[in-house]
Amino acid sequence: MPKMKTHSRAKKTFKVTGTGKIRRYKAFKSHLLTKKSKGRKRHLRIHGLVHKSNEPMVKHLLCLK
Repeated sequence: MPKMKTHSRAKKTFKVTGTGKIRRYKAFKSHLLTKKSKGRKRHLRIHGLVHKSNEPMVKHLLCLK
């Protein structure tokens, strides 16, 4: 049986924390930043966590089953 390959975009996007949760980056911080307030951009810098309902899909993409 061949080895499972990790999804290329997923390995660049998601990181696994020490406790096993999956960290993600927030959306809406790539362009059109002049109209967004400083506070909004600052909050978008902070990492978020993947929701529990989406964790199995992300773990499958990262081959963490």
